[in-house]
Amino acid sequence: MEKQNLPTQDIETGIVRTPGRRFWSGILSTVFLQSMTLTFLAEWGDRSQIATIILGAREDIFGVMLGGCIGHTVCTGVAVLGGRFVAQRISVRTVTLIGGVVFLIFALSALWIGPDT
Repeated sequence: MEKQNLPTQDIETGIVRTPGRRFWSGILSTVFLQSMTLTFLAEWGDRSQIATIILGAREDIFGVMLGGCIGHTVCTGVAVLGGRFVAQRISVRTVTLIGGVVFLIFALSALWIGPDT
């Protein structure tokens, strides 16, 4: 028997969803929008973006766009998989504490060494 594309109603919320709406709500999920916004704002004005702008001004624009997208996708994928790997072995609290200690060590070393050396 074929699956019909009929609207469905969520029992808990009472929201009626059509098949097209289910498709878009899956793609435009909260985590998707959060990660897209975070990545966009973090990369805006970054040195790598400036380098990509210069490369785009001198080279083939489609090659630069494709290479930049693939490179960023691979880099982000490695970060996500690495984060999942670490999270499965070490608690978030431990990672936060280690990050805080490392940050304080770098801050103290910056005070000790000074900006002139």
